[in-house]
Amino acid sequence: MAAFAESKSFGKKETIFRLKDWGISRQRYWGTPIPVIYCEKDGIVPVPDKDLPVRLPPNPNLTGEGASPLATTPEFVNTSCPKCGGPARRESDTMDTFVDSSWYFYRYCDPHNSNAPFDSAKVAYWFPIDQVHRRNHARHLASALFPFLVQGDARFGPCEARRAIKRLFTQGMVLRGGTAMSKSKGNVVGAHDMADKYGADTGRLYTLFAAPPEKDLEWSEESIEGAWRFLNRVYRLVERNSGASRASVAATAAVSDPTDKEKKLLRKAHQTLQRVTSDFETRWHFNSAIALIMELTNEIYAQEPLEEGVRPAVRREVLELLTLMLAPMTPHIAEELWEMLGHSNGLWTETWPTANAELAKDDEVEIPVQVNGKLRGKLTVAAGVSQDEIVALAHAEQGIALHLNGKQIRKIVYVRISC
Repeated sequence: MAAFAESKSFGKKETIFRLKDWGISRQRYWGTPIPVIYCEKDGIVPVPDKDLPVRLPPNPNLTGEGASPLATTPEFVNTSCPKCGGPARRESDTMDTFVDSSWYFYRYCDPHNSNAPFDSAKVAYWFPIDQVHRRNHARHLASALFPFLVQGDARFGPCEARRAIKRLFTQGMVLRGGTAMSKSKGNVVGAHDMADKYGADTGRLYTLFAAPPEKDLEWSEESIEGAWRFLNRVYRLVERNSGASRASVAATAAVSDPTDKEKKLLRKAHQTLQRVTSDFETRWHFNSAIALIMELTNEIYAQEPLEEGVRPAVRREVLELLTLMLAPMTPHIAEELWEMLGHSNGLWTETWPTANAELAKDDEVEIPVQVNGKLRGKLTVAAGVSQDEIVALAHAEQGIALHLNGKQIRKIVYVRISC
């Protein structure tokens, strides 16, 4: 459309950026000093490298009135010109705090460098950043990209097309009473108060469970109590069964010929691990991962007492998987559960477990059957049966056959699922 308008001379293409330029200076004391000196003879003169960094005075006169406090602090503002040596004046504004936070993560790559902010070769090794999370304040992100682009290829070298950050994930806000938590609104829930009442792990679990990460979260005191009760259930479960687990600490091989009760527990544990791993690695849906762990906990409770029909090695495997899956979200209680299960090494020494695909397989699967796009029945069949067998069973099912009677089947669509 733009090309057509230009060819007919009645319009032209123009790019309009929503993010506008903004001033980086602030008339205040705190912030990064701007390393500039004003001289009547030489004009604007940068502070020489040997005199950097410019340090803020320790005792400014903070009146809250008028110009920057630095402008009324003689020992700071009055100086000499680096060029002519005559009387001069320092810049009394400081840079916005966005500037402070726009480059510190580059320093992480080279934190002990006393000759430069960072070694560009080390930054090129570590960058680009795989993932950042932001909700609002686009200028935070813009200011983070700015130093990378300013430095350019001359300093960083080839760094994946000069991309500082590969991927952005926009997360939700924590709301209370329908509005975002804010110190200015006085509706913030104190992290220390919450930890004192419920424990830090409960707060973490509730925050992750209450909503998908990309959605807003409405804070609820009742719901956080639910998270606290769940962690207590897990603790009691492990506590009751930890004796047998400690006794079987050397048993690492899979149990041969598991009983029906053992098979059901192992299947549920490894199915949960498969799905939780997927939620962690791909979707970041920690809320659904926690729901799956809750389902596994309910299944273990349903099979109690575990002493009946479940050997110690199986008990140990199931409870270990439960603990390991909880560990990223509730690290403190998971560490204690790990010790209760007989481990002397810390959880931080463990790698993420791998689900056993054979144990996770269902013996039977439920297959929905549609006729002309409408659900007409469900078949429960053994895992691994062929398409022809399933079609034959569908024809034999009375409720499905009723909708096929006297009609010609033109097309059969079979969606294969992984059992």
